[in-house]
Amino acid sequence: MSEQLKVSPAKKSILDDKWDVVLSNLVVKTGLGFGAGVVASVLFFRRRAFPVWIGIGFGLGRGYAEGDAIFRSSAGLRNVRA
Repeated sequence: MSEQLKVSPAKKSILDDKWDVVLSNLVVKTGLGFGAGVVASVLFFRRRAFPVWIGIGFGLGRGYAEGDAIFRSSAGLRNVRA
């Protein structure tokens, strides 16, 4: 019989909060990279596709790097007050 990992509710909540932050950050960074790529494509590169793909790549890479830093940090999540 295999043993299941028991995760306390507090730790599960922190992990869920981290995933929420990481995924939303990834979507925002990718969207910003896409937008910057479209603008660069229209203004500077005669509507070619490569600036859009480069922008998406930079956005995904930055979102991944920040997500990795969030999961490796033992300090928890930052608090942002609106």
